[in-house]
Amino acid sequence: MTGIEVLRSEHFKQLEGKRIGLITNATGVDHNLKSTIDILNRTKNVHLVALFGPEHGIRGTESAGKHVTGSVDPVTHLPVYSLYGKTRKPSKKMLKGLDALVYDIQDIGVRSYTYISTLGLAMEAAANNGLEFYVLDRPDPLGGEKIEGSIVHRGYFSFVSEYPIPYVYGLTTGELARLINNEGMLPGGKKCDLKVIKMKGWHRKMTFKDTGLPWVPTSPHIPHKDTPMYYVGTGILGELGVISEGVGYTLPFQMLAATWMDGMEVAHKMNALHLPGVMFRPTTFKAYYGIHKGQILNGVQVYIINYKKVNLMSLQFYLMQVNHELYPGKNPFKKASKSRIKMFDKVMGTSNIRKMFTKHFKYSDIRSYLNQDISTFKKLSEKYYLYD
Repeated sequence: MTGIEVLRSEHFKQLEGKRIGLITNATGVDHNLKSTIDILNRTKNVHLVALFGPEHGIRGTESAGKHVTGSVDPVTHLPVYSLYGKTRKPSKKMLKGLDALVYDIQDIGVRSYTYISTLGLAMEAAANNGLEFYVLDRPDPLGGEKIEGSIVHRGYFSFVSEYPIPYVYGLTTGELARLINNEGMLPGGKKCDLKVIKMKGWHRKMTFKDTGLPWVPTSPHIPHKDTPMYYVGTGILGELGVISEGVGYTLPFQMLAATWMDGMEVAHKMNALHLPGVMFRPTTFKAYYGIHKGQILNGVQVYIINYKKVNLMSLQFYLMQVNHELYPGKNPFKKASKSRIKMFDKVMGTSNIRKMFTKHFKYSDIRSYLNQDISTFKKLSEKYYLYD
């Protein structure tokens, strides 16, 4: 049972009589795909006053990076305030007359996914305006046991790396909110009046497929419940805009391909590495839209066969290692624009990884750096676990 279902089972007593602003999108649904918007709007003892939408909009219809404007929800006729447009933090004017903000968005457990940045900024607004802040908790699709990547370095905080946490942080949204709130990660060390409506029946070992919940695409290129795993494995490389990660084709984040590659060669080399929990199949495809639109791309399809064993972040770096061995003149960092390289560093949370890796294009050169913060963060985050 997700947070909204637990809330309903308790007859919404936590929100009774309060004027509510709901931060949600298309993923805010119950087991029967009924929207949290409609559930709260039809609840007599709750007064839903306003809606707030993150990147991709309140109904999940906008593309990545596209600014979203305010509007009126056609179903409830409530005002919709965009948190991915001119402002990314709810303003005092938007919050006027509210008693509490309620957050119900399915996340993917990855630092660069902007919903957690929206979460933190909304918590900050709640703290500044004396509002209660409720998180209706949902599963981490990657489970609560996998942690990968180093934490963000000073000078590299951004909307895709808002907090000093690993790239894969192994926390539900509610647990992360507790960590952000209690570890002084809000500006000035402020704290909001945070309340998490816990799930029932979720355990840390569960990935999304284990929950029995229906998957609603969290954004246009996260169409399936296992796409978040592939997003971690290829999405950082995709930021360069040189080697395709499959966005623009039917398998977003499951492909690694380029015009110059020979899929058979690349697949042979990648499989010869004997990486735990993953296999690679040679493939050729034509991109239908996006950066590589109309191009015939050759490379590999990624198959995760043992999620517990695979190191997701390493996959794109091993691909670049193999690319350098086979095609030394096709350096994706030299082919990428300065803005794309800057985005790569923002997503990584530092430029050090790029600089270390591009000396020899060996994953082994960055492995220890990527892993250096995992044990420390795990010890820190365990204090905020809500589930076994």
